[in-house]
Amino acid sequence: MGPYATIAAELVIGFAALFLYMKILGKAHFSKLTPFDFVSVLMLGELLGNAVYDKHVHIGHLLFATSLWGGLIWVIVTITTKFTSSRKPLEGEPTVIIRNGKLLYDAMKICRLDLNELQTMLRQAGYFSMDFVEFAVLETNGNLSVMPKSRYDKPTRTELGLPEQQVAMPVSLILDGELVRDNLKEAGVDEAWLRGRLRERGIAAYKDVFFAEWHGDDALYVATYDESQQQR
Repeated sequence: MGPYATIAAELVIGFAALFLYMKILGKAHFSKLTPFDFVSVLMLGELLGNAVYDKHVHIGHLLFATSLWGGLIWVIVTITTKFTSSRKPLEGEPTVIIRNGKLLYDAMKICRLDLNELQTMLRQAGYFSMDFVEFAVLETNGNLSVMPKSRYDKPTRTELGLPEQQVAMPVSLILDGELVRDNLKEAGVDEAWLRGRLRERGIAAYKDVFFAEWHGDDALYVATYDESQQQR
């Protein structure tokens, strides 16, 4: 086997092994990248890189190292799932940065978080002044969870004296000019209904639709290719 074929084979096998590794651990594990997860990703990348570019490392070595490292990660994930006492040392714990509207300097110092970083994270959460915040918690994945002061919080329908309103999860029906047939059943509509709504807007074919989304109560959001191009 030539050198290029060997590199290609190792890349494909490494990719397949990492893909399988992610499937085994589950989506929830990768939605929160803790410091431990970050180190795991670096190690797996290093193992794959060495296997591809080091002529003394063969495909068998790559599979063994990836399997062993993936197994260790799986053991750690299983332990933290079943034993709550293991989560703090292995995953860390959330840290309160703002409590009752007051900045906690010691907590920021422990987390090595400066004021500029905190302000950036607050703005990303939708709060442009620290005076708006009652509680702020730095999560184990580095995200900031914010609870605003009551006078700055959004009112609910109950507080406004409005009746409850049933909500529906939006469902994408057309993506890039192609009908997503499986989502028609999810939305509780059929193709005849969709074609009728499109005809009302002067649209004859799915291929003319860039994006269409059902919102419930027969409401349909439609964006055509012509509209999208005009916004450029």
